[in-house]
Amino acid sequence: MLWLLAAAWATPTIAVAADSSTAEILQRLEALERTQAEQAQALRERDARIAELEARLAEVSGLPSAPSGDVPAPAEVAANQPALAAAEVEQAAPATTYDEPEYFGQFQPGGKGFRIANTRYGDVNFSYYAYARYLNQNGLDDTYTDYFGRSSTLDTRNDLQFQKAVLYFKGWVGDPKLRYLAYVWSANTSQGQGAQVVVAGNLTYMFDDAFNLGVGIGGLPTTRSTEGNWPNWLRVDNRTIADEYFRGSFTTGLFAFGRVNDTLSYNAMLGNNLSQLGVDAGQLDDTLDTWAGALIWNPMGPYNNGFGDFEQSEDLITRFAAHYSHSTEDRQNQPGSEDPENSQIRLSDGTRLFMPGAFATDGRVDRARYRMAAVDAGLKYQGLALEGEYYFRWVDRFETEGLVPVNELYDHGFQLQASAMLVPRTWQVYLSGSKIYGEYGDPWDVALGASWFPYQSRQFRLNGEFIYLDNSPVGYSSVPYLVGADGTVFYANAEIRF
Repeated sequence: MLWLLAAAWATPTIAVAADSSTAEILQRLEALERTQAEQAQALRERDARIAELEARLAEVSGLPSAPSGDVPAPAEVAANQPALAAAEVEQAAPATTYDEPEYFGQFQPGGKGFRIANTRYGDVNFSYYAYARYLNQNGLDDTYTDYFGRSSTLDTRNDLQFQKAVLYFKGWVGDPKLRYLAYVWSANTSQGQGAQVVVAGNLTYMFDDAFNLGVGIGGLPTTRSTEGNWPNWLRVDNRTIADEYFRGSFTTGLFAFGRVNDTLSYNAMLGNNLSQLGVDAGQLDDTLDTWAGALIWNPMGPYNNGFGDFEQSEDLITRFAAHYSHSTEDRQNQPGSEDPENSQIRLSDGTRLFMPGAFATDGRVDRARYRMAAVDAGLKYQGLALEGEYYFRWVDRFETEGLVPVNELYDHGFQLQASAMLVPRTWQVYLSGSKIYGEYGDPWDVALGASWFPYQSRQFRLNGEFIYLDNSPVGYSSVPYLVGADGTVFYANAEIRF
């Protein structure tokens, strides 16, 4: 009897205790849910940050780049393997532990390739770019006469080539901010040339939005096309003749880039010379005074750095930029005239400045100072794009042997490119052209082309283009035009990239 009374007396106490325990559990569950939501938001922010930094690193390193795909939500990350580097995930959720390796073989859209491995110590990503080209130069004149009356015969082509193949390995090691890039680049049309196969790369430390620093091979930001937007061009792997004539190229050096604010960014580089592919260290002089810088303003929001509006911008966006370059060049540190991506200082009739007898005398220029300024502007809206650039070049401070009748050169010129997506993300047409105003001739070119993206992505396209050239001052086997080319060229390309 007493036992029954005691049990009856204790029952309300147990119920109260149970209610208290349930409330505590619910509070803990709510706290866990809040923590999970905060971690999910942190993951989203970190993923977006890494995607932005990788895209900007691609711009200054010459990587194939394209607009990033949608950033996955944390649930998608968990279901489809981590999209963040393991160290980043650990920072966002310190309680999580991993076994090595986390995963292998994830494909990443947006031109980032395949992630071969992702571990807490670093990751490895593989990308590939290649294209095959049919080139017909039978519409060109067979001979060319330069400004000084010297005639030469053009070696025109009508052939098929597996034109270029580039293998990229990139990622981070030790710290997600420490990025590496290694690549093998082969231009098969330059068989036997010094830069037919290039094995190179660079290292970059991503400090923050305002400042990032790298060392290695990179593109001098002399014009818009050397800012790192290749291969997001209208033409497949070739520029207008004015851009080719005025620009610098790839070299080894220190480069820095960052954002001053949401609309203003910069890109700068100190390098060995204007164009180092195919040039060994023994050919370089001791000046180390090659540098270039660019200031880019996007007043109406992010502006995809490539040419054209493949992305179908919903609102009008604009771009304005200024570039300045400086270099002391000598005849010894020039690449071969057929080396891919070579950047030679030429007269506007195509004559190489450092060639013996360039000015039809017995003299020769051994050394000169190159300075070049370029300004560009562009706008994009719902698949339409209009983009232009103007160039100014001064070459002076000649050091000569024998008689050279001039001591400085000044040239200027421009390019314009207009494009339209006839079918969103599928069919694109474009018109581009340029003109050079030089002391030894005023050459120009115009091109009409079309591209088909059968998978509605930049990963594969078929392209065809007609070019009309008027006494081109530039050209080599990797591009569809020749020095002195006058007439029409047709070429067709099949391009792949991931």
